[in-house]
Amino acid sequence: MDNLDNKTLDFLSDAYANAYPETKPFWEAAEKDELLLKTCHDCNKPHWYPRMICPLCGSANTGWLNASGQGTLYAFSHIEKADPPYTLAYVQLDEGPIIMSNIIDAEVSQLKIGVPVTVTFQRMKEGRKMPVFRLSE
Repeated sequence: MDNLDNKTLDFLSDAYANAYPETKPFWEAAEKDELLLKTCHDCNKPHWYPRMICPLCGSANTGWLNASGQGTLYAFSHIEKADPPYTLAYVQLDEGPIIMSNIIDAEVSQLKIGVPVTVTFQRMKEGRKMPVFRLSE
């Protein structure tokens, strides 16, 4: 999906990514295929999705954490009737948060709850790179 008709796109040209300037570090890291999590410095817990206020304790004392990109498949649903078909998934990151994403490069028969997965990034047609997951090797 990185070859988008030879257009040069990145998160700077993406209306969604630019609508939330506080998430700019997340999109900058995604451009380098790195996953960042917002983490609370008061309760010491990472959370997903990135936001300025910790949803777990209400603190504004948050910062960015480089995530390992490793996790396990928490739940999934294969959407066969879409064009093209895709697999929507919840992935529990090793750091704790559960994020919604897609599973790529895997047959639905290979997917089982608890299987290890690894993050990779795909460029969306709007420009931003989004975290998606593959089965770990």
